[in-house]
Amino acid sequence: MISVEEALDGILALVAPLDPEDVPLTEARGRVLSAPVRAARAQPPFPSSAMDGYALAAGDARPGARLRVIGQSAAGHGFDGTVGPGEAVRIFTGAPVPPGADRVVIQEDVAAEGDTVTLGETLDDNLYVRPEGGDFRAGDEVFPRRRLGAADLTLLAAMNTGTIRAARQPEVALIATGDELAMPGEAPRPDQIIASNTFGLKAMIEAAGGRARLLPIARDNPASLTKAFDFARGADLVVTIGGASVGDHDIVDRVAAARGMERAFYKIAMRPGKPLMAGRLDGAPMIGLPGNPVSSMVCGHVFVLPALRAMLGLGAAPAPRARAPLAAPVAANGPREHYMRATLGPEGLSAFDRQDSSLMSVFAAAQALIVRPPHDGPRDAGDTVEYLSLSPEA
Repeated sequence: MISVEEALDGILALVAPLDPEDVPLTEARGRVLSAPVRAARAQPPFPSSAMDGYALAAGDARPGARLRVIGQSAAGHGFDGTVGPGEAVRIFTGAPVPPGADRVVIQEDVAAEGDTVTLGETLDDNLYVRPEGGDFRAGDEVFPRRRLGAADLTLLAAMNTGTIRAARQPEVALIATGDELAMPGEAPRPDQIIASNTFGLKAMIEAAGGRARLLPIARDNPASLTKAFDFARGADLVVTIGGASVGDHDIVDRVAAARGMERAFYKIAMRPGKPLMAGRLDGAPMIGLPGNPVSSMVCGHVFVLPALRAMLGLGAAPAPRARAPLAAPVAANGPREHYMRATLGPEGLSAFDRQDSSLMSVFAAAQALIVRPPHDGPRDAGDTVEYLSLSPEA
């Protein structure tokens, strides 16, 4: 068996960033930029007022000064003239500050009468003018190395960007295997269970920026699995669930090998998730996940998501880990790296008592996976340990 680190290195060696494509900004949420975006104009594109009031020359901003109002500047309807000495322009928030003016006196400090205004006896020192390019200037670049969120899209729109260049979304073909499986909503036989893993993996993949394609269940015979592999052609990543162990009915490795798979590794020193395999099949990287529900989901976080991030151009790296204290002690670990389901509260991490890899109810209630190195000794409450987040976006 190889280590988790060696297995991840092997998987990341199978994948590469995908080619970019043009994406309208209206469809860019969650996409990953493959090139910097340059601002087409400054923001604000002109000196603008930060408040409602009167624009005037700073030298005229004296307590009690009387000024003649020569016009108005509103958002989208700027004043065309120039402000001279002893003059002011009625101005509103966001409107262009006209030439000749470099100060806005807020309306609360002004008494208006007809076409004249009188400044109050106390004026603050704030100019209330946002300078041209105070946010960004034309030609400034942004290149966030993450999936684009609402704030990113707002910034790109303000830069007058209608289309971005983004990495193509990886298409992942998901193949559940086994005669024992029935689809949710079907009437299973007494000796069958429901195929649940692919639905969790699909949600995980799509939350991370990929596109998942659920293929028909592959039964425990070469013809059925071969047909499933045929359906998977063209995918950027093929993920099988189950059938990767060594039992008589575990045929994924045999059928894939007969099809010409270049196997990278098989079996890792990990709990849960020992019977994991990876390689290249029909020109695409392939990951064979264990069939136990928790095992497949944990391996999805540890191996599938880092592969997706690499394909999106976000770099080849392990799933990010954080550190927190234990809220309760845990016993010594065995020879395999252990990912323990846990909750995360004010006192720290609390591992569930039951860690069997078939217990999806425990996984669904978990907020984190405590990462226990091989042969890690017993840990007391208060000891700091590493963990993987199981937040919806993780």
